[in-house]
Amino acid sequence: MAELNHTIVHSRDKKAAAAFLTGLLDLPDATPFGPFMEVRTGNGVSLDYADEETANIRPQHYAFLVSEDEFDAAFARMKEQGVPYGPSPWERDSGEINTNDGGRGVYFEDPSGHVMEFLTVPYGGWS
Repeated sequence: MAELNHTIVHSRDKKAAAAFLTGLLDLPDATPFGPFMEVRTGNGVSLDYADEETANIRPQHYAFLVSEDEFDAAFARMKEQGVPYGPSPWERDSGEINTNDGGRGVYFEDPSGHVMEFLTVPYGGWS
C-alpha cells in the first residue's frame, strides 16, 4: 500500500512558517534538510518547507487529524497568538469552529497564506 512520505510547502520564510506550525501543534522543531526546513508529523509524513518568491506561492490546503487534547492545546495556542480562525476554508476569520462528523475542526491561514485545518474526526466520521 502506498503511503505519503513528504510534500514540499512553498513559503515566504521557511523557518518562520515551519516554526508557526510546530509551535501550534507542539511538534519537535523543524530541522534543516538540504534546502528545506523539515517538519515531521506523528505519522512520519514530513512537510518540507522551502523559500519561494511570494508571487509564486499558490495557496494550498493542509489538514491535520489531531486528538481532542491536541485540538484543545493547539486551539488555545492559536487564540493566544491572535490567529484568525473559522469553521470552513471560505470563512477563516469568524472566530467559530465546526462540529462536523461529531468532532471539531478549525481553519486558518499560515504565514504564507496556506489554508490549514485541524480536525478531530476525519471527513465522513470514523469507519
